[in-house]
Amino acid sequence: MSTLRLRTRRLDLDHGLIDLSHGAGGRASAQLIDEIFRQAFDNPILNRGDDQAAFDLPAGRMVISTDGYVISPLFFPGGDIGSLAVHGTINDIAMAGAQPLHLAAGYIIEEGFPLCDLQRIAQSMARAAREAGVAIVTGDTKVVERGKGDGVFITTTGIGLVPPGLHLSADRAQPGDLVILSGSVGDHGVAVMSKRNNLGFETDLLSDSAALHGLVAEMLVVAPQSLRVMRDPTRGGLAAALNEIAQQSGAGFLIREDLIPVKAEVAAACELLGLDPLYVANEGKLIAIVAPEAADSVVAAMQAHPLGRDAVVIGEVTADEQCFVQMTTAFGGGRIVDWLAGEQLPRIC
Repeated sequence: MSTLRLRTRRLDLDHGLIDLSHGAGGRASAQLIDEIFRQAFDNPILNRGDDQAAFDLPAGRMVISTDGYVISPLFFPGGDIGSLAVHGTINDIAMAGAQPLHLAAGYIIEEGFPLCDLQRIAQSMARAAREAGVAIVTGDTKVVERGKGDGVFITTTGIGLVPPGLHLSADRAQPGDLVILSGSVGDHGVAVMSKRNNLGFETDLLSDSAALHGLVAEMLVVAPQSLRVMRDPTRGGLAAALNEIAQQSGAGFLIREDLIPVKAEVAAACELLGLDPLYVANEGKLIAIVAPEAADSVVAAMQAHPLGRDAVVIGEVTADEQCFVQMTTAFGGGRIVDWLAGEQLPRIC
């Protein structure tokens, strides 16, 4: 994301709109980057003005993750597409047990998008990154014609370092391991859905969007060798995350519905909309698969952290060649928690 100091009239950040010149690579592009993104993300690496970020890395095993964010609406209770893009990529890094270091961000912006909203998104990203202790060190902007972009799409890439000797992977779950959930499910998805024009319900619920690497660090302190897998249950929710782990590990799961935290607002909204909370997206929760002897200490460490105070064991890994995720219902029956055939509602992340 190269920058250039320009002697020209400043952007009208209160009333101005994105136009095609902002993506043409000329004076207007440089001004957009300088007055919105550089102002928000100000750090020594970005301020060099190069088209790449160069930095030294300490010794260790590096992880990298990239993700695209196309959420609708762009602003929702508890967050927006900017903070979500930062949190989501940091969490993908953190699920490997890594400490996130730097982020890169790419923007596809639609012609006619308000500059004030773009500035708000950039400032939200900067605040989320600053609070997480990472820097946005490089990026790119592109502008597409009106009607071809739906406001703004963001792609973020993150890198992090894994402590020596730590190996977390979704193929490591073993029969007898316990499943820990860090808190209530469905908060993010319901918060986003409550602001969609075609859905007629109100709620005071906020998105759970948050960076989880601090919580993960506390878990690693007490049981670094007993943690097998960590996963943040975003698109497809808890159900999709458990099915993914089951397939990769060649095992099954047995979970208990009565142990899974679901807020009353989420349960009510899902009942109204005919949805299952297990399939609703989260952006500030994690699943941990741990050896049984370490479960109590991991839960205690999680509960001592603000983002894990409602952590609870919800089930166990089973020997199952079919790799089924099964659930004992609150009424004592049983059901298969299968993959979604499609999508409950689009663009939650």
